[in-house]
Amino acid sequence: MPRRSTSARLAVLLALLIGLVCVPQAHAGQPAPAVKAAGTFRNPLNTGPDPFLTYANGAYRLTTTQGNSIRMWSSPSLGTLLDADPVTVWTDTNPERNQHIWAAEFYRFGNRWYMYYTADDGVDDHHRLYVLESEGGDPTGPYHFKAKLAPPNHANDFAIDPGVFQHNGKLYLAYAGINAYQHNGLNIAPMANPYTVSGDAVALDAAGGCPEVREGPEFLNRNGRTWLTYSTCDTGKPDYQLWMLSLPDNADPLKPGNWRQHSGPVFARDDAKGVYGPGHHAFFRSPDGTQDWIVYHAKTTASYTYGNRTTRAQKIGWHADGSPDLGSPLALGATQDLPSGDPGNGNYWINDDGRSSGAGQVAYQGAWNSGTGCAAQCFWSDDHWSDQAGNTATFTFTGTRIALLSVRDTGNGIAAISVDGGAEQRVDFYGSPRTGETLQYLSPRLPAGKHTLRIRVTGEHNASSGASFVSVDRAEVYTD
Repeated sequence: MPRRSTSARLAVLLALLIGLVCVPQAHAGQPAPAVKAAGTFRNPLNTGPDPFLTYANGAYRLTTTQGNSIRMWSSPSLGTLLDADPVTVWTDTNPERNQHIWAAEFYRFGNRWYMYYTADDGVDDHHRLYVLESEGGDPTGPYHFKAKLAPPNHANDFAIDPGVFQHNGKLYLAYAGINAYQHNGLNIAPMANPYTVSGDAVALDAAGGCPEVREGPEFLNRNGRTWLTYSTCDTGKPDYQLWMLSLPDNADPLKPGNWRQHSGPVFARDDAKGVYGPGHHAFFRSPDGTQDWIVYHAKTTASYTYGNRTTRAQKIGWHADGSPDLGSPLALGATQDLPSGDPGNGNYWINDDGRSSGAGQVAYQGAWNSGTGCAAQCFWSDDHWSDQAGNTATFTFTGTRIALLSVRDTGNGIAAISVDGGAEQRVDFYGSPRTGETLQYLSPRLPAGKHTLRIRVTGEHNASSGASFVSVDRAEVYTD
């Protein structure tokens, strides 16, 4: 039945009672998170796809595909990356390479950082590989253009997703591009230094369960082998997933026969948790170097779409045979422990039903629908929704910033959102296809203390929408 609150005071009391008597329902396969929020975080880390992340100079450094530039987010804690403000580290005026800038990765060699990426002139088949060099030891730059990376036998061929790995003291460039097996197939070429390709690329005939691509190669060197994980299928499909090859130490990576194919995907969709198309990943170490983590993008919809690919992270393990155990992708919003050595944060969540892991609550005015029909697309499987103009949901929280995540759908309309009773901002909750736990709004930075966020249903919608519903699901509160 619809939930009706006659006053903010009554709503607060009801929320407290719910928290006392209800057993929290977690995502499928996910234990209910502890109430204490210190030392935990929830995905997403970023709203962009194709992530690369490393911990350097006292902070996590993240890039995701932006299209017309390379931007980097930095944060001392993994849990505050969504709250971080990006720095634009590269734009280009050269018309041959200033569009469709994708999948940047950055590594430190010596006392410089090298940023590897792909770009084109506006035509997808003109994608080529490039590298920037930093002026000093700061991963955020400044950078200057260093070189185009082109193996002699593929000097003018389509190429994307560059990555560099070291093997037996030598550097190699791995990328996805034209070869005898795919238009986007795996290729490896030798490098004389971080910005010079020194020989022809060789192609790897990698398996993948579908014909489209073998892309986004990434590497882990442990236990006597180099483990090459890569993405297969079309990234717009829900079956986008990771497969794996491996190479013994001391074996030549330029001899395709030295690579061993491992059967089946090592990281794939989990419908019960609402995770589709997990892939285009990278690996990083915890701040203290004791844990291995994966960062990747995934979606909350099984529809064919390139939208809704958000950046997520989780810890990985190792099998008894020495191979990486990537596990299964966790539900978006699953509460996880922060990486070992992470200084932590005071972030906490507020669920739409009033339960909270911190000093937060929510009160409703007007008749709101509520239920668990959105299942894995919602935090704790429930949300509130209304299309009645004038209805409000008000979050009260203590912190410095708040993020609102909820469902976007073809029947959603426009909300008017305000902070501390200030000017309203119109936010369109429409989306096609339907997606869950989508970032709808991130507030301005606020003075530390108690604040309110009010969501007002306007009863309006854009021309593409079939109705004017506004969904309320989860708020993420930042305290630093």
